[in-house]
Amino acid sequence: MGNFRRVPVGIVGASGYGGVQLVRLLMEHPEVELVYLGGESSAGRSFADLYPHLAHLVNLPIEPVEPDVIAHRCEVVFLSLPNGLAYQIAPQLCAKGCKVLDLSADYRFSDLRTYTNWYGGQRTDDTIAATAVYGLPELYRDRIAEAQLVGCPGCYPTASLLALSPLLKQGLIVPESAIIDAKSGTSGGGRQGKINLLLAEADNSLGAYGVVNHRHTPEIEQICSDLAGHDVKVQFTPHLIPMVRGILATVYATLRDPGLVRDDLITIYKAFYRHAPWVKVCDNGTYPQTKWACGSNLCYIGVEVDPRTRRVIVMSAIDNLIKGQAGQAIQCLNLMMGWDETLGLPQLGFYP
Repeated sequence: MGNFRRVPVGIVGASGYGGVQLVRLLMEHPEVELVYLGGESSAGRSFADLYPHLAHLVNLPIEPVEPDVIAHRCEVVFLSLPNGLAYQIAPQLCAKGCKVLDLSADYRFSDLRTYTNWYGGQRTDDTIAATAVYGLPELYRDRIAEAQLVGCPGCYPTASLLALSPLLKQGLIVPESAIIDAKSGTSGGGRQGKINLLLAEADNSLGAYGVVNHRHTPEIEQICSDLAGHDVKVQFTPHLIPMVRGILATVYATLRDPGLVRDDLITIYKAFYRHAPWVKVCDNGTYPQTKWACGSNLCYIGVEVDPRTRRVIVMSAIDNLIKGQAGQAIQCLNLMMGWDETLGLPQLGFYP
């Protein structure tokens, strides 16, 4: 007889968009059992009160966040919290043997000074932070498999880095020439009420925000520098677009070899991602759309070359709440547990 034991899993911060995506995906994962949902502002309420459409499947309360209780009941804990909260409880959970996946920015940086410069706060968790692995499986699959603590990437960095990685890793571009023009649906701003996310404000409008100082910039630059082998600066500009979910990142960079053509780059991308089940490189002349990825853990990549300007243009489309957040965290969990990387994750999106 096989082992039918399921791994007990908990979510801290279950009431937000990241949390509800985790709940939906984990409820359908064949190897885990969701046993704990935690939160502060919603503690004492049932999850069904917050999301009535899941009441027929999820019969769990939102409980206070008590690390001792969580560690006693859970082997794996997802932290779906605002920045600055995960590092207050992750060290306690790790010390008690839990595997921890943090969806905030708290454990994405190898140098905590970078974190405090961009996010503030007083960090005292240097020791445990030094063990954290950046949770982009397409680049750090082996490290994630051995990790106890994973800092899951942001949604913009996921789309941007998957577009840039083959170019930087193989030295095909002038690194400092990279420009990232990215657009996100409103769910990327979270579930808390914000004026700029009101229908009357966001609908029929498109605008940039966080120009030159968006917090995802140092995260992107950290991984770009790792790939290139030296410090890299990129120009990153995010935009809010009037749709609910999805990110399209369009990346421009100057090629070192002006003789490279589109077919060459597509061949290089397909070879680079040949072992990446969640990255799909489009054929010649096909450019990805956010709708293709909606509801799935897929990233679609399209590549074009402009011989006139010697630039490569790479387009990357993901669902910001799945591959850009909850789905990618579960992809990391699969690696940490030695399971198939695709287990429990949606391979088909919603269309149309």
